[in-house]
Formats: sequence, structure tokens, C-alpha cells
Amino acid sequence: MDDQNKNLILATALSFAVILVWFVMFPPPEPVRDDPAAIEQVEDLMPPVAPDTESAGVPGEAAPGDTATAMRDLPPVPIETERLRGTINLQGGRLDDLSLKDYRETLDPGADIVRLLSREGSDEAFYALWGWRPGSGLDWDNVPGPETEWDLVEGDTLGVGSPVTLEWNNGNGLTFSRRFEVDADFMFSISQSVRNDGGATVRLAPYGLIARHGEPSDLENFFILHEGLIKVTDGNLSEDSYSSMRGFRVSDREGTNAEVTEVSENGWLGFTDKYWMATLIPEPGQRFTAVARYVPSRDIYQTRADLPTEVVGPGESVSVQTMLFAGAKEWSVIRNYQNEKDIDRFIDAIDWGWFFFLTKPIFAVLYWINGFIGNMGWSIIVLTLLIKAVLLPLAWKSYVSMAKMKELQPEMMAIKERAGDDKQKLQKEMIELYKTKKVNPAAGCLPILMQIPIFFSLYKVIFVTIELRHAPWVGVFQDLSAPDPTSIMNFFGLLPWAAPVPGSLLSYIFIGILPIGLGVSMWLQMRLNPAPPDKTQAMIFMWMPWVFMFILGVFASGLILYWIANNVITFMQQYFIMRINGHKPDLVGNIFGGMRKKGERAK
Repeated sequence: MDDQNKNLILATALSFAVILVWFVMFPPPEPVRDDPAAIEQVEDLMPPVAPDTESAGVPGEAAPGDTATAMRDLPPVPIETERLRGTINLQGGRLDDLSLKDYRETLDPGADIVRLLSREGSDEAFYALWGWRPGSGLDWDNVPGPETEWDLVEGDTLGVGSPVTLEWNNGNGLTFSRRFEVDADFMFSISQSVRNDGGATVRLAPYGLIARHGEPSDLENFFILHEGLIKVTDGNLSEDSYSSMRGFRVSDREGTNAEVTEVSENGWLGFTDKYWMATLIPEPGQRFTAVARYVPSRDIYQTRADLPTEVVGPGESVSVQTMLFAGAKEWSVIRNYQNEKDIDRFIDAIDWGWFFFLTKPIFAVLYWINGFIGNMGWSIIVLTLLIKAVLLPLAWKSYVSMAKMKELQPEMMAIKERAGDDKQKLQKEMIELYKTKKVNPAAGCLPILMQIPIFFSLYKVIFVTIELRHAPWVGVFQDLSAPDPTSIMNFFGLLPWAAPVPGSLLSYIFIGILPIGLGVSMWLQMRLNPAPPDKTQAMIFMWMPWVFMFILGVFASGLILYWIANNVITFMQQYFIMRINGHKPDLVGNIFGGMRKKGERAK
């Protein structure tokens, strides 16, 4: 076996092994469930008290996020923008109903728009609320809580340029107000104010809270994707799954599983799904305490931003501002928020993965190309051309080396005959031959090895970015983030029955047009070189394209499209570079020669 074929087999085997281990050998772990019998019932759900605030709370009283709250049928305040639709609940002054008008659950005609936030008491309640923690001389009855009935005193519908203001008076000299604003995308601004018309100084500490009741039903639990708690604290990004939150240490103060982080300047926290996110964002430069906790007795996941205590004297008022992002993780939108609002590392709300140094620039270039073309499918093909252009110098050296290796075949065979079973002599003479002819036998596998991180990075981009969700290409390919919708079973859509469900066993067998194109393009690329004389090598080269065709057939169609384009461009590059360097590949001869050898072996 010559060194060139050894390197090619090694590189290909490595690529195959990495993909196989990633997607077959290590499936996502099953979510860990708490044993209901082992869960200790929690009575005190009050938030922790700030160091300079004395709580007058009594264990067992209702507290922010306590699901014991009985929701009343108060008239909601509508939210209406070009991109959002929802309501603000006057009970608790919470934002607990929000849908994204630009996105639908499926591609089916008439499919429902995506609903992000939902009211307490509904399935999978998910909402945001704000409030104040009482200090000395106050108790929880003197501050607005989750059951407080607010009055609408300004505006009637929350929209862009149309804020609404809620107000509540505690009857003891304190008037609280909450002003909501929203921009043209997904950012809410919430201003909390308190006016002291009483005769004594009061101390209060504002907070914002996001609560999620139970895990979302559409949780993918895929190990390359993070879903759950996301938090940035003074430049440090941390991510915890829902099962990890259940494993937080038990807080003696709260009686819940909690993690508390002091933030000195910049940070934000909340819950992220694959494409959507809800996060609390204190003003940049604002000191706050980031709290993430799980309440076992009620299966509630919470994130909370506790701001410093405010001292309000008689006749004085204070106001604090926080932001809430609730929407789609669109790259351009969150990048603009990061730049314009100085939100630290907000772009990292997208799960770029371990190869972030590749996934970020790859997506940025893909997004830029799509800005000109307006079709993600063709943009992927153009991106492939650019990647191959960047790697052309490496590919040039590789294919030149491969052409020279072909010229050295007679001399290499002569060395093997002279060396016989003396492997040390064989290796020494081979190295001398490479030095004399200035050939690098390892150069042939470099382009293949370079494709591995690029392939994984592009897979990550297609899998996690919302710009590829439901992104059409041509014909039946209306979602590049989904597997090929065609199938041999229904003769690629011509027969009147559905293709196998993606991910099922049949979907691996009855593949579609793109996987077949992948296998054929890989097979033709390998036919540029004659079949190796070694029978084992020849068998590996013969079966490899078709094995890859079936294994990768259930991948996102956008990724298979990239690989087909990459194979075609690689084929053309290799053919012309080898021709320029004096080696004319006999494609037809290699194809039919391989078939003849296969027939001879069969006889």
C-alpha cells in the first residue's frame, strides 16, 4: 500500500469516525427527572433580601413567581407591533402573553404563529414580572406583588412609540408606577417608579423576574444545542440546562435550588430555546445580583435580577430601568442590540459551539451573501465557492503532490520489490525518494482534514440559526434546516403517499434526491484516480460514497447541499490542477476499469 493511499484512507476514515461518534455513539442523554416523593415541600418562596434591606416578609406569604397566585379575569392591555402581538396582564402588571407574528410553528398553510410567553395557569406558563422587595418598616402588603391589581393610567395599546403606564397606590403614602415601552423588534423597556407621599423614609429594592413552569415540551435535548438558563455576568458566559438547574445547591435562605452571582457592571440572564429567548437586561453599568433557581415543589424555573436597595425620603421619588428581550434570536437584531445598547456578549445568545471561531465568521459571510442573493440555498453554494477559493493554495499544493506521486509509482514499486520484507529499508528509501523528488506524501490528505471543522461549523450554523429555519431553496426544498423532503419510497414526490418521517429507520433507507447526489458526486470525485491495486483499499473506496450517502441522508438539506457543491468544485479543481501539472486523469477508464475489475473478482 503506497503512502498516498494510506494518507487518503486515514483522512477519510478519520472524517467518518468523527461523524459516526458524534451522531451515533453519543446520543443526547435522557433528561433527569426528580422523584416527586423525594421533593421537599417549599413554603417560603420570597426572594433573598438585599444586604441593606430588612425584609418584613412572613414565611408562607405569596411572593414573586409563586404559582399559588389565583389569576383573575382582568381586561388585558394589548401589545401590537409589526412583529409582536400579545397583552400585559393587569394582575401583577406582568408580561405574560406574547406571540411572534413573523414566525409560524410549521410550513403548513394556516399554521399558528409562534407563541413565546403564556399566562400562569396555561400549559407551559412562561412570563416576566417586576416588583419591589420591602425594607425596614414595610411588609409585602405595602409593595406590589403578583396579585396586585394595577390601573392603566396612560395609553391603551403598547406599540412602537406608544408606551403604556400602570399605577398602584398602597394606601400608606406610596404610589408605584410601571411604564412599558417596546421598539420595532423584540426589546421592551420597563421603568419602575415609586413616589413617597408619606412622612417616613422607606427602603425598597427593585427586581425583575422571568418564570417558566416546567420544561418546554419542544425541548430537543440534543447535546450540541444548549437550551435552558443562559447568563452573562461581567463578561463571563454560563449556560445551564434545566436538569443542571435542578441540581443547584439548596439555598437555606430560599429553600430552593439556587445559584447567586454578584454582577458589578454588565450582565443579563434568562431562558433560551433553540430559536427564541427571553432575558432580563439591567442597564449597562448597573450593579445587580443575578439569581437562577428551581422551585421543586412547584416545578418552576426562575431567573431574577435583583437591583440595589433604593432609599426614598418623604416627598421624593425614584425610578429604575431594566430591559426585557423577548423574541427571535435573529443575528442582525441581537448584534445591533449589543452594539447600540452596549449589551455585553449579547451575540453569544446564539449557540455558536466549540468552533465559534469558525461558526461566527462563516455565518457572517453567509448572511452577507444572502443579502445580495436573497436565497439561502444559492447563498450556501456561493459560500462553498468562497471557502474553496480560500483553501485553493492548500488544494493546489495537495493536487500537485498527488500528480507527482502518480509519476513516482514505478519507482515506488521498484523500491518495494528491492526491500522485500525489510520495512526499515523500505521506509528509508521511500523518504529519500520523497526528498529527491520534493514530494510531500501527507499533502494529499490536508484538504480533507481541513473540511472536517468547516463541515461541523456549517452544520452548527444551519442547525441553530433562525435565518436557516424554514429557509427555501427551489421546488420542494422549502426548509434548508430540515432533512430532504423527497424519498425513493414515493419516487421523489411523484407517487401519492408521504415520505418516511425524518429520523425514522425508513428515512435512513429510502433517501431523497440530495443524499443520492451526495453519493454520486463523492463517487465521481474518487474516480479521478485509478482504483488501488490493494483489494482492501479498493473495497473501501468502492463502498465509502454509498455509506456516507445513507448516513448523512437525514442531515439538514442545506448541509448536504453544501457537501454536494464542495464535491463538485473539488472535482473540477483536482481535474484541472492535475492536467496543468502534466497528469491527465482518465475518468472514463477509471470508472469502467473499476467495473471490469469488480466483474473479474465476481468470476
